[in-house]
Amino acid sequence: MGTKERRTREKEQLRRQILSAARELFVNEGYENVSMRKIANKIEYSPTTIYLYFRDKADLLDSVCKETLLDLLNTLGLLNRDKSDPVETLRKSGKAYVEFGLKYPQDYKLTFVVRPQFQQGLGLEEGSVGERVFNYLRAMVSECIRQKAFRRVDVDTAGQALWSAVHGVTLLLIDFSDFPWTEKEKLIDTVIHTMIEGLKA
Repeated sequence: MGTKERRTREKEQLRRQILSAARELFVNEGYENVSMRKIANKIEYSPTTIYLYFRDKADLLDSVCKETLLDLLNTLGLLNRDKSDPVETLRKSGKAYVEFGLKYPQDYKLTFVVRPQFQQGLGLEEGSVGERVFNYLRAMVSECIRQKAFRRVDVDTAGQALWSAVHGVTLLLIDFSDFPWTEKEKLIDTVIHTMIEGLKA
């Protein structure tokens, strides 16, 4: 490996180290209580070093959330290879979405609860990873309509309704774990089934 390649690899490793430290501190101490100096102290570098990689703390939060959304998109993408039964793919995607949020609850909340408090919007700008996640859902709904599995409905409205359902059950299960929920898998399946059945032709 040449000097240039080694430096590139080392820079990427440090960038990931910064992101990992920021994610941990944001989760454990709250975004508003974390400073760039605190992140720098955790990785034993100067704050100046972090500014070589990220503009400010908001840029760090945005980068952490983009990573979470990219992981979610990759998870969903694995389900979209078989086009023969789009309804079943949509059902599996909804379940995978909820399971992702429950597996990574703090990352999920940083992305969908904390970030919007400190930055404008949900990170769904044109070309963003967030937009790509929502477009995945739109595409699934469109394919169900194309194959006449769903009646002709407004794709954006149906997609947003489906997202509202899976996001709602995800966040409720994360935030209210002591609530006497019915069996978790049954609850998740029922929410998704109810939404899908309501859209069928």
